[in-house]
Amino acid sequence: MPTMYQDRKLTPPPLYPESEAFWQAAAQGRLLLKRCADCGEYHWYPRPICPHCGSDRTEWQQAAGTGTIYTVSVTRRAGPVAFAIGYVTLDEGVTMLTNFADCDLDTLRIGQRVRVVFKPTDGGPPVPMFTPA
Repeated sequence: MPTMYQDRKLTPPPLYPESEAFWQAAAQGRLLLKRCADCGEYHWYPRPICPHCGSDRTEWQQAAGTGTIYTVSVTRRAGPVAFAIGYVTLDEGVTMLTNFADCDLDTLRIGQRVRVVFKPTDGGPPVPMFTPA
């Protein structure tokens, strides 16, 4: 029997001044990543210091919002609503931990192409999740 994604109540993320641009873009349906102005590498999670070269010259960049499932796990017993979490490797090369939405959770597969969707939280900004492309 298929396990369909169901909307569930999402706790809003903590908001910090250094991530304000990320959450403002999320509210507009855009995914931002940090990119180093010195070495050119993208990195996730967003932080002011580049983990590749140590530079403090990082800038927000618009991400394509597409990628490939690196790993996925469907959780059916953690609560009243089944959900899937996993890692997605974005086309920019970074890998992010995420949830999957708007699909039959049992059809998600490693290597599958996905795209970002934004799901509302309870009183905060929407959070990025991924759905099959």
